[in-house]
Amino acid sequence: MPSLAPAGRHGPPAEPARGMDAVLDDPVEWSAFSRLLNGDAAVGRWESHVLVEGVHCAACAFAVEAALMRVVGVERAEVNAATRRARIDWSAARVLPSAWFQACASAGFRLVPAGDTFVRERRLREGRLALWRWLVAGLCMMQVMMYAYPAYVALPGDMTSDASQLLRWASWVLTLPVLLFSCKPFFAGALRDLKGWRIGMELPVALGIVITFAVSSAATFDPSGPLGGEVYFDSLTMFVFFLLTGRWLETRLRGRTAGALEALMNRQPDSAERLAKNGAFERVAVRRLLRGDVVRVRPGESFPADGVICLGSTTADEALLTGESRPVVRDCGARVLAGSHNLSSTVQLRVESVGQGTRFSQIVALMEGASLHKPRLASMADRAARPFLLFVLCAAVLAAAFWWPVDHGKALMVAVAVLIVTCPCALSLATPAAMLASAGMLARRGVLVRKLQGLESLASVDTVVFDKTGTLTLDAPGVVDIHCRVGVQSGEALERAAAIAAQSLHPASRAIVDAWKATSHPASSWRLVQGVEHVGRGVEARLVEQGMGDASACRMLLGSAVFCGVAPIAADAPQVHLSDAQGWLATFVLDENVRDEAVPAIAALHAQGLSVHLLSGDRAVAASVVAKRTGIRSVQGDCTPEAKLAFMKDLQDKGRGVAMVGDGLNDGPVLARADASFALGNAVPLAKAQADFIVMGGDLGAIPAALAQARRTMRVVRQNLWWAAGYNALCVPLAAAGMLPAWLAGLGMAASSLVVVLNAARLARHGEGGP
Repeated sequence: MPSLAPAGRHGPPAEPARGMDAVLDDPVEWSAFSRLLNGDAAVGRWESHVLVEGVHCAACAFAVEAALMRVVGVERAEVNAATRRARIDWSAARVLPSAWFQACASAGFRLVPAGDTFVRERRLREGRLALWRWLVAGLCMMQVMMYAYPAYVALPGDMTSDASQLLRWASWVLTLPVLLFSCKPFFAGALRDLKGWRIGMELPVALGIVITFAVSSAATFDPSGPLGGEVYFDSLTMFVFFLLTGRWLETRLRGRTAGALEALMNRQPDSAERLAKNGAFERVAVRRLLRGDVVRVRPGESFPADGVICLGSTTADEALLTGESRPVVRDCGARVLAGSHNLSSTVQLRVESVGQGTRFSQIVALMEGASLHKPRLASMADRAARPFLLFVLCAAVLAAAFWWPVDHGKALMVAVAVLIVTCPCALSLATPAAMLASAGMLARRGVLVRKLQGLESLASVDTVVFDKTGTLTLDAPGVVDIHCRVGVQSGEALERAAAIAAQSLHPASRAIVDAWKATSHPASSWRLVQGVEHVGRGVEARLVEQGMGDASACRMLLGSAVFCGVAPIAADAPQVHLSDAQGWLATFVLDENVRDEAVPAIAALHAQGLSVHLLSGDRAVAASVVAKRTGIRSVQGDCTPEAKLAFMKDLQDKGRGVAMVGDGLNDGPVLARADASFALGNAVPLAKAQADFIVMGGDLGAIPAALAQARRTMRVVRQNLWWAAGYNALCVPLAAAGMLPAWLAGLGMAASSLVVVLNAARLARHGEGGP
């Protein structure tokens, strides 16, 4: 294979890359399906996500991983057979994408960039071809069965030998289109596996088809030959039809259960209208946008990057990105997110973050990682599938050897039945199909599953531990009471304080501003002339009424009691004071705003039989107040990160399964220690990196819903595994005993996989309207 390295790295290439290779090896294009992990783009480490065509089972996934890992420069490869997606970590200093694309193609599997615009069209085209194969098999099956029917019902002497032979020849001719067209996927997969010296799930099917056709053809050409005079064209066409039916339905259902990721990725537009230097708008690829560019977004289009609206106002649909189910107003100066939909009017956007820096890309990366993660049960099933295939082939040979002295033709057909009926597709699909269905449903409810293993752990949880600040409460406190000096109205005091606090980013200042905005006053009648913030103490300001000159401004102080020179009011809650030249003017009593959904969420957890605890680094008194308001009976305040870890370890040492819910920097270690962990959408990056689940909209009600869904998921997984094991335990002896014809074996194989996927698909529908 010619070198694909660019000049200057490993020397000039043997021949210039052309076509697709040139596109794949262009570093500008890598961001369309890859993200930079570290280092410089030209020589650093990249993580790529691609779709793999031709993968149907765990054996196929193993083959793709092996082909990728043989390429020098590929450091890691993971393939999920259920989603047909692959993650490849590679070094740009040692290899280019075209090299590992070609390595997979040589192994018989085609890779398609996950961000490819034409993935959907290609899938539709393949779906239409699969439908045609199914239709041909179905039509030929009906005709062959019509010709086979007389042989089943005719009494001796009812049919001449010539008529019987004519019906056999007609059946043979009608079986040819099934063999040459409908069976092509089975033969191609088996041939690919044989070339790679491996055993895949297509091989038993292809062997069964070939043996059945050979035995039936021999009986047609030479009825008195060593293989006997029985023909099985009806069984052949029937089990091919059943297999194709099962595979077609299975593909549609698997695509539906994994559809949340694709639905999210399709929200990112491929191109955008960028403002050029001449003042006109030109359409360019989104990956070529730069920070500071101005783009025009029309109604119905998605925002191509994170940025600020610089012209116009609109409403945006941010449901999949923030969990906010209703359209939100975005005026001039407001920030919008890539992937959200512009709903009402044309706006211009100044780009602030592009590519991997957008929140959209971060969410997609999380979901892609989850879709490729193999849960423990799924990995165990995949490992079992390989030796099971060897067992299938050995069982078929032994069954044929047992029946050979009795009847050569029947011996071969018994071997066919064993080969067909024992395909371990259902075993490989049992766990990932259920977990992906649940992950898709949770994603639609605003919960991103970072690790599928988290669903298995979450199902065994019996204790939930909450952080307080930013988790059960909002980030900023709220004004709960206002005390004013005689002659001053609370609204007037709040108005003055808000005019000063608007210049500060302190949480107490934000609480005062939010309290003023919550009133019905359209605008403040006070104007800030000058403001100086004294860190940790307060704000010194000069205020003047609107319409008055600066000379009439009055000096005011907003902040702590010491800063304002006043005595604090006896209260346990935090206070902010306002004073003027006459002294104390007002005191604003603050308290933490408990999230509206916190109380019903805690109640729902209690209703599920879970133990709930509150751990907080805040004062013990403040933590107790929040615990009492939310219905949590076990609470600890003044907790250091080490104390939280010790509390978590103590619970686990007692045999408790613990889920942690947090959002702060100090929650990272305890989130990592927990059996299952949730981070809210506004959590710091470290907390998100350690969490198994991310609640995008911060809705605590999603946590009891996720717990209930995890338990349902594991019930379905256990049902699927028992079904797959029970099916094989029942059918293998029947097939080996010659009591299971080939057509019924094909029906059983297709039905087993279909039952598993249908059972898992219930999880995608369950809970659409609620937990």
